Amino acid sequence: MKALRVRIAFPLIAALGIAAAQAETLDIKTASIADLQQAYGQGLRSEQVVAAYLERIRAYDKRGPMINAVITLNPRALDEARALDAERKRGTTRGPLHGVPVVLKDNFDTFDLPTTAGSQLLAGSLPPDDAFVVKKLREAGAVIVAKVNLSEFAGSGGSVSGADDQDTVRKGSVPNGFSSMGGQTRNPHDPTRGPSGSSGGTGASIAATFAQFGLGSDTGGSVRGPSSVNGIAGLKPTRGLMSRDGIVPLALSYDTGGPMARSVYDVAVALGTMTGVDPADPATAPSAAYLKHDYTPDLKRGALKGARIGIARDFMGQDTGVDAVVERAIATLKSLGASVVDVRYPQYLLASQGPNYNLLVASEFKAQLTDYLHTLKPGFPRSFDEVVAKANDPATGYRSPQKAFALKYTAGLALDLDDPSYLALKHQEMAAIKAGIDALFEKYRLDAIVYPTSPRPATRIDLDPTTLLGKGRPRSATSFANQTGYPDLIVPAGMTPEGLPVTVSFFGPAWSEPKLLGYGYDFEQATHARQLPRYTPALPSDVITY
Repeated sequence: MKALRVRIAFPLIAALGIAAAQAETLDIKTASIADLQQAYGQGLRSEQVVAAYLERIRAYDKRGPMINAVITLNPRALDEARALDAERKRGTTRGPLHGVPVVLKDNFDTFDLPTTAGSQLLAGSLPPDDAFVVKKLREAGAVIVAKVNLSEFAGSGGSVSGADDQDTVRKGSVPNGFSSMGGQTRNPHDPTRGPSGSSGGTGASIAATFAQFGLGSDTGGSVRGPSSVNGIAGLKPTRGLMSRDGIVPLALSYDTGGPMARSVYDVAVALGTMTGVDPADPATAPSAAYLKHDYTPDLKRGALKGARIGIARDFMGQDTGVDAVVERAIATLKSLGASVVDVRYPQYLLASQGPNYNLLVASEFKAQLTDYLHTLKPGFPRSFDEVVAKANDPATGYRSPQKAFALKYTAGLALDLDDPSYLALKHQEMAAIKAGIDALFEKYRLDAIVYPTSPRPATRIDLDPTTLLGKGRPRSATSFANQTGYPDLIVPAGMTPEGLPVTVSFFGPAWSEPKLLGYGYDFEQATHARQLPRYTPALPSDVITY
């Protein structure tokens, strides 16, 4: 009997060994969308991938380092993944996002999940339908895992930015990454530091591997700052390439949505899925001549060879750690065959950034938030003025006294949209800035301008905002992309000695996304600079066997 058992066991062990050799694995921390789709074709299920991402959210969002990026988990995420798996099994694949998990900044309308813009005054608000780009993602088979935190009303929506007296700054500066709805989001590279704004929840989520990619919105740097300080890739596209319909507005003259991901490849795939002319957003009409539904063919090694790249040194010199990383990035650009030339911005452009930007945003926010609120169901504020009143009413129990103060400050600053001063800002000032940036590209014969996305690394949450008064606020180039409407791609470049991420931006003329994505991909493949945050390390469930 004993000998018989041995004879049976050997074939069984051999069979198990063959099965083990055939088993494949996928690590969600490093996998691209292309890797996911290849694995799905070999038997991996979207349900397994969504479950693995949910496990990381359970481990790190409200426990451990308490990243606190998630406002609302989608309770149907696993069911939706199973349904998409069933479609695939029947032979139907919707495209490259079929079964791919995504998180959305909580100012993108979703008909089945609340959209709060980070404000407790909109808690439980279910918009009448999805934002245009959210519809596109669902149609493509993406699985919405969660709605995530943001700087309330996208940060500048009720802000004391530009104030120069200590009392106003102290009373109206909201802690980095805080909203009355979502509370305090933390940076996964260092939880004592903020995730930047306003898309901080998306930036922290993608860095901490809570989803494959995410959506942010950008009015003056709100995709780019969080991409930078969380060490991921992101894109502020040409205004009009992505519809703004269904995104809670901040200032439509500057607003756009944008994809954020751990790789340039994933940014490119997400972008191609969301492009399209939307009758509800007239700004998208010009994109018909330029948009693409697949940007991945533009992702080529060698794309930088022969490119003429300007280095915007006006935005360096603010942090030695950041500067050291950027200098290494410049050396890499040269090694990849780019022609590099230093660029200096005219003083009138630098001087135009702050006061003019803040006044236009305050004025448009007051009017355009009111328009948005009129689309909501009864029971929510109907106007900006009502938001200000409720936030400052002690009976409301508003959880952000700084935001309440800043909303009131904005109310006193904002101009009516028929005010001649506002109209001059919108038409003459924006045209002058665009002409100035166009002149830079022409003067230096540039394909793109590279600069440190954030001139300083992630700041501490408890930083006293008055310490910057009289010492020079961080000077960033991000708002020029909004004031011109031009695209800006963010790519990880390295880490400071303190272990904080640094990125570089590739800024280009209108509709130059294909070229910028190629440059960014070439740089990314040469550097592989992105790092998993140390406070959200690997979990056993990250590696899926199928």
